[in-house]
Amino acid sequence: MGILGAVLRFVVSAVVLMLVGYVVPGFSRITFWEALLAAVVIAAAAYVIESLFGRKVSPYNRGIVGFVVAAAVIYLTQFVVPGLHVTILGALIASFVIGLVDLVVPTTVR
Repeated sequence: MGILGAVLRFVVSAVVLMLVGYVVPGFSRITFWEALLAAVVIAAAAYVIESLFGRKVSPYNRGIVGFVVAAAVIYLTQFVVPGLHVTILGALIASFVIGLVDLVVPTTVR
C-alpha cells in the first residue's frame, strides 16, 4: 500500500467513525478531525497488538477474538481522543458495524 492508499484508508475510516456516531447508541458524535485522530490511534493500537500477539489476535481478523479485541481498542481509544465517548456496549456495536463496513467498502487503491 502506497502513501495514497494509506491516506485513503484513514479518510474512509474517519468517515465511518463519524457515521457510527450517528447510528450506534453509546458512541458519541465526533468531528472529522477527531475521527481522523481516532482512526490513527486505532490503527496504531492494532499494529502494536498484532506485533505483540500475532495475526490471530489482530482486530482485523474476522474471528470472535478479533471482534472483541477491536471493541476493546475502540473503547480504549476514547481515553486518547478528546470528544470521543464510548460505552462498552457502544464499542461492541461499533466494532460490529465497522467490521461490516470494512467488508463492503473497498479501501485500497488499485
